[in-house]
Amino acid sequence: MLHTVNKSSFERNSLQSCVNIIDDSSVILLIEDGVISATNNTQSSIVSDLASQGRVYALQGDLEARGISSKVADNIKVVDYAGFVDLVVEHGTPVSWV
Repeated sequence: MLHTVNKSSFERNSLQSCVNIIDDSSVILLIEDGVISATNNTQSSIVSDLASQGRVYALQGDLEARGISSKVADNIKVVDYAGFVDLVVEHGTPVSWV
C-alpha cells in the first residue's frame, strides 16, 4: 500500500502515526511539507530504517519548492510526478495522512 504524508514532523505526528501501522509491503511518499522529514538532519530513526529498505520516497517538486533538494538523506528515493503515478499504479490508491 502507498501512504502519502503531507505534513512536517514539526507540525503534526502524521508520519509517526503512519509508520506505526504500516505493514512490510507498504511504502511512504513524502509530499508537500512532509518532504522536510526527508532531510538529513530531521530524519527519524524509524524513517531511516524504512528508507534503508527502499520504502521511503520524496516528491522532487516539493523538495525543490522548499529549497531542500541538496539536503535529502541518501537512502530516500526522490521521484517526480511520473514516479508518483508509477507508485500509485504499483501500490494502489494511496492512503493520505494529514
